[in-house]
Amino acid sequence: MSMTDDATSTAEDLPSDLEDLAQGVADQVASFLIAVRELAHRGDVPTAVPLLLLEVSQLLLAGARLGVMTDLVPREQYEAETGPDPDLDHIRMELAELLGAADEYVEVFDPYAETPELVPGRISDDVTAIAERLVHGLAHHRAGRVGEALWWWQFSYVSSWGSEASAVLRALQSVVAHDRLDADRNTTIEMERIAVADELT
Repeated sequence: MSMTDDATSTAEDLPSDLEDLAQGVADQVASFLIAVRELAHRGDVPTAVPLLLLEVSQLLLAGARLGVMTDLVPREQYEAETGPDPDLDHIRMELAELLGAADEYVEVFDPYAETPELVPGRISDDVTAIAERLVHGLAHHRAGRVGEALWWWQFSYVSSWGSEASAVLRALQSVVAHDRLDADRNTTIEMERIAVADELT
């Protein structure tokens, strides 16, 4: 199954606000998956980081809407079969090659722990893991199991992809900041050197 394949939908009795929420999350998830695949495959280094920053930011907004809700409970006791999840390792490898040295970062695992632990991470690993969790919920949504999709997205947001996406967001924002601020600083230093040289001549 590809990340954007459609499936037959069936009716499900859910309140309209949950239906709307599910559709909004599904749309954002689909947009994120398509964008990540295209960015990784295209390999355009100058635009990859800021565009990935934008996509992760928008995804976290959808996740926050799930996080503030009371716990959703799936209708069925056991999760329905969605078929095999797509193999996204090609995205992991393409992103790692694209990002190069910027792929690796260090994150505080739990800022509320008595002794916060610094852990290494990779943007390519985290983005791929996020995509794997999102596409699983999207399969439920496209099969008409809207409640199951919402439950899965909410549970996986709280337990995994919310923190992963937040860490990726901070890493990407840091890359953008260093790129902009370091360039400005280097330009300022160079201009100061030129001014000093002009005074000496």
